[in-house]
Amino acid sequence: MELLLALFIVAIIAGWVDSIGGGGGLISIPALLWAGFLPLEALATNKLQASFGSSTAAINYTRHGLVDVSGQKLAVGLTFLGSVCGTLLVQQIDSSLLEKAIPVLLMLFALYFLFSPNISDLDKHQVISPATFATTVGFGVGFYDGFFGPGTGTFFTMSYVALLGYGLPKATGNTKLLNFTSNFASLLFFALSGHIVWAVGLVMGVGQMIGSYIGSHMAVRHGTRLIRPVLVVVSVLMSLKLLLG
Repeated sequence: MELLLALFIVAIIAGWVDSIGGGGGLISIPALLWAGFLPLEALATNKLQASFGSSTAAINYTRHGLVDVSGQKLAVGLTFLGSVCGTLLVQQIDSSLLEKAIPVLLMLFALYFLFSPNISDLDKHQVISPATFATTVGFGVGFYDGFFGPGTGTFFTMSYVALLGYGLPKATGNTKLLNFTSNFASLLFFALSGHIVWAVGLVMGVGQMIGSYIGSHMAVRHGTRLIRPVLVVVSVLMSLKLLLG
């Protein structure tokens, strides 16, 4: 019971972090491994509880007008497809190359979020069309999430800001919609594999919902002033985690 309570509290914290800047798995997966879960069980159970958090955040951002649900249908579909493909491929190919490349990208993103004058609450100039975004970023990052995962939310947010010109709160809101899509796609395959520890995942899912609800409300209220520093800190911590093992 004490272990379950500890994981519940961990999930609240992870949900709060993930709803604002992504990277909640940086907290929840090590906690599950510390609790004695096998690696595959930890990954599978994490997808279950993370789906609760990302869906809660996506719904809350949508209610505040920060998610263009109808305009994201193609991106949602291709993100789902990409995640399915990545989940299937990772079972066949070694992901060690990504382990070396991703920390560098995350550090670059941290510097971009920290110093770029284009990061604000307001929308900027759009570089590519939504259809091109869905085809490249939606499928590509969805594939990455199914294949490897760390930094998925950061990649989506960065792409929304740099390519579609979204303000940071709007980019964060739409990110959670696609993040939930990729989480759910992977969850389906893990559910079929039998590696999910359902009792723990559901309890942590409740914690995720609480943390995500609080975090997304704070992000809506404070905007870039809150989201930018959380994104920077999460990106740096994920980079260090991947580099140092």
